[in-house]
Amino acid sequence: MAHDFGGDSEFEDQSNEGYQEPAFEAFMCPLTRQVMHDPVTIETGQTFEREAILKWFKECRDSGRKPTCPLTQTELRSTDISPSIALRNVIDEWRARNEEKELEKACNSLNLQSEDDTLHALVYISQMCQKSSAKKNLVRKEGIIPTIADMLKSNSRRVRLKSLEVLRVVVEDNNENKEELGEGDTIRTIIKFLSNEHFQERELAVSLLYELSKYEPICERIGAVYGAILLLVGMGSSKSENVISVEKAAVEKAENTLKNLEKYETNVKQMAENGRLQPLLTKLLEGTPEVQVAMAEYLGELALANDMKVVVAEQVGALLVSTMKTGTLPAREATLKALREISSNECSAKILLEAGILPPLVKDLFSVGAGHLPMRLKEVSAAILANLVASGANFRSIPLDESGQTLLSEDVVHSLLHLISNTGPAIECKLLNVLVGLTGSPTTVTDVVSAIRSSGATISLIQYVEAAHREIRVESLKLLRNVSPYMGAELADALGGSSGHLSSLLRVVSDDRSGVWEEQAAAVGLLGDLPERDWNLTRQLLDLGAFRTLASKLVELRRGTIRGNRHVAPFTEGAVKVLYRVTCALQEEAEYVELAREVGLAPLFVELLQQMSSGLDAVQVYSAMALENLSMRSSSLTTVPDAPPPPPGFMCACFGGGGKANNPKPGALGTCRVHGGFCSLRETFCLVETGCKAVERLVACLEHADARVVEAALAALSTLVGDDVANVTEGVVVMGEAEGLRPVVEVLVENRTEALQRRAVWAVERILRVEDIAQEVAVDQSVASALVEAYRNGDARTRQTAERALRHLDRIPNFSSAFHHAAAKPPATTAKNR
Repeated sequence: MAHDFGGDSEFEDQSNEGYQEPAFEAFMCPLTRQVMHDPVTIETGQTFEREAILKWFKECRDSGRKPTCPLTQTELRSTDISPSIALRNVIDEWRARNEEKELEKACNSLNLQSEDDTLHALVYISQMCQKSSAKKNLVRKEGIIPTIADMLKSNSRRVRLKSLEVLRVVVEDNNENKEELGEGDTIRTIIKFLSNEHFQERELAVSLLYELSKYEPICERIGAVYGAILLLVGMGSSKSENVISVEKAAVEKAENTLKNLEKYETNVKQMAENGRLQPLLTKLLEGTPEVQVAMAEYLGELALANDMKVVVAEQVGALLVSTMKTGTLPAREATLKALREISSNECSAKILLEAGILPPLVKDLFSVGAGHLPMRLKEVSAAILANLVASGANFRSIPLDESGQTLLSEDVVHSLLHLISNTGPAIECKLLNVLVGLTGSPTTVTDVVSAIRSSGATISLIQYVEAAHREIRVESLKLLRNVSPYMGAELADALGGSSGHLSSLLRVVSDDRSGVWEEQAAAVGLLGDLPERDWNLTRQLLDLGAFRTLASKLVELRRGTIRGNRHVAPFTEGAVKVLYRVTCALQEEAEYVELAREVGLAPLFVELLQQMSSGLDAVQVYSAMALENLSMRSSSLTTVPDAPPPPPGFMCACFGGGGKANNPKPGALGTCRVHGGFCSLRETFCLVETGCKAVERLVACLEHADARVVEAALAALSTLVGDDVANVTEGVVVMGEAEGLRPVVEVLVENRTEALQRRAVWAVERILRVEDIAQEVAVDQSVASALVEAYRNGDARTRQTAERALRHLDRIPNFSSAFHHAAAKPPATTAKNR
C-alpha cells in the first residue's frame, strides 16, 4: 500500500538518476530506445525488443503493407524472429553488474545522515523489488535487509514508515527474506509499533507481521515476543462501526495474522489467556488425541471469566465428560483439571450437569481397587463436585445409577461422610464443602441431617473444629452452622461436654490478631445459632468468658480499632446472637444482670441498632430483641426513692384533714418519668435515659423494609407502655417526643404480617388510652379500618385488644358499669404477654 509521507513522491519521480551506468548502443532497441530485455533478430540481421518488432509487424499487416525492416525499409520475405541469446546474456550481465552497483550506492545512502537520501534509497529498493523476485534475492545477498531493519529505530517518523513499507515489499512471497528479517530482535521491534499512538505505524507494522506470519517458522518467533499476541488480539477486537476503512484493513490484517499464528500450540494457549479462546476449543474438538490432551491441559491452567466458562461448557463440555469416562489416565487428569475450572460458575456447572458429569464423577470418588483414580485426582473430583453443588441445581432429579439413587440418598451421603473420615486433608476439605453446599439449601438440608444422624457422624464432624488445617476447620464450622437449626440441641450437648470443643472455639474467637478472619466469623456464627435458652450452654459460655470477649470485640469494631473486612458482617451477626443469650437469662440468675451492667450490653445494643450496611438486618433484629428483654427488667431494677415526710399540719383524709398520700410523682427528684425510680441505660437498662437515643433508633427501625426488624423494634418500644411501668401515659409521651406514634400507627395500617398486626394492635390500644391522642387519631379512618380488620379476623387476644382500642375511638359504645362488672375481667397484659 502506497502512502504519502510528505515528500516521497518527488523521489519516486526521479527515475533513479545517478544510479544508472551508461548502456552500450547495442543494448538499445532501435524502436523503443530502451535497453532490451528480450532481444530478437529478423531476416535483415537487425536486432529489436521482441514486443516492439512484433508490434511493428502487426501495424504493417493492419495497414495492408508487406512487412519491412524498420531500419532499412527492406521488404521481408518472412517475419520469423530469432532470439539473440548471446546479446541477452550480455545485457543481463550488464544489468546485474549495474544493479549491484546501484544497490551498493543505495545501501550507502541508507547510512547517510541525510533524511532525503535515506528516503530516496528506500524508494529505489522498493521499486526494484517490485520488478521481480530475483531483485528481492539480490537485496538479501547484498545484506541490505538488516540495514533497512535498523532504519525502524530511526528518529524520523518518515524513515520508519518507509522502512516498514519497504520491508513488507522485500519479504513478500520470499521465505528466505522472511527468515533473514526474522533473525535478531527485528520481530520485537516491529511488534512495538503495534502499541504506537501513530496509526500509520501500527497499520504498516501489522501488514508486515501478517506477511511474515505466512512463513510458519516466523509464527513461533512472533508468539515468543512478550505481549505480541495480546496486542494483536486487541487490534483484532476493534470491530466498531465507527472505525474508518484504513483502520478496518489493519483490524483484518491483525485477525489474519492471528489465524496464521494458530499453527503453534503455544500461541493458541497465549490467545486463550488473552481472551481468544476459540482456536483452543477448535483444536480440542478436532485435534488428535495428543493435541486434545495438550489443549485440555491448557484449559485447566487458564483463569477464565464466567462468561467464557459458559462458552467452553457449551462447546466442549460433552467431549470433556466423555473423556473423563473413557480416556486414558493422562487424558482424564487433564480433563478433570479443565472441568474443575469450568465448573466454578453456576451456569457452566449446570451445563455440565446436563452433559451427564455427575454419575461418573461420583463413581470415581467412591471407587476403590484396580483402575481407581489416584488420590491426587480424587481431590480434583471432589473440588468439581463442590462446584456443582454450589450451582444450586436440583440434585433430587439427577440419578446416579439405574437404581435411582441421587446425591441426597442416605447411602450416598453415608459414603461421603465415610470418605471424609478416611482421606487426606485436601479431599476432606472439598467434601466438607460439598456437604456445606447441600446443607445450605432448605430443600436439601433435611436429607443430609437425617443421614448424619443415622450414621452417627455428629461427633466426628464436631471433631474437625480442632483439625490442624484451617480450611478444614472453617468448612466444618460452616457445615455445623447449617445443620444447627435442625440439630441444635445435639450440637450444644456435644460442644458443651467434657471434650473441650467449646473451649477450642472460644480460643479462635478470642484470638487478638489484627482484623476479623473467616474462621472467627464461622465459629461465632455457629455459637450464635445454638439454642439461646440452653441454660447449661449459656453458663459454660459465661464461665469461659465468651460474653465479655465478644462484647469487647464489638465495641472495638464500632470504634474502628479492629480493621474491617468482608468477615466483619457475619462475625457481628454471630456475636450479637451470642450476646442476646445473656438477655434471655436475666431472670435466671442475678449474675447475668451484673454481667450486662459490667460490659454495657444495653448501650452496645443501642449502638448496633444503627446498622447502615446491607445484609445486617439480623443484627438489628437481635439488638432490638435484646433491648426488649433488658427493658422488661427496668421496672424491677430501678430504685424508687422514699416518699418525703408530710408537711406540718398534715392530717389523714380519714379524719377529715383532706390530705393525699405524698408519694413522689414520676420525674420528680430526678426519677424516671416512666419507671418512677432512678434509672440509667447501663445500670437499669432504661431506654428513656436522656441522650442515649434508644427510643429514637427503635422508632427509626419501624420504617425498615424487613418485617422482622419492625416487629422486634415495636416489641422493644412496647415495654415502655406495659402494665409493669409506673406511668403508661409518660411512656406514650416519650414515644411521641421521639416522633414514634405515627410510625406505630402506620405499622398497624400496613398490616404486613399477622405477628406485626398483633403487636401493633396492642401498642395502638395503649397509645389510645391517652385521651388527647385518641381524639386526634379518631379522625383517621384508616386506623379505625385497620382495628376493625383486626377485630374481625384476629385471634382471640387480638380481637379483645382491638375491641378496647375501638372503644377509645368511640367506635364501640361503652355499656353500663353494671354490665362491665358482670363481664369477666380481661387478664393483665405486659409487653411479653400481649
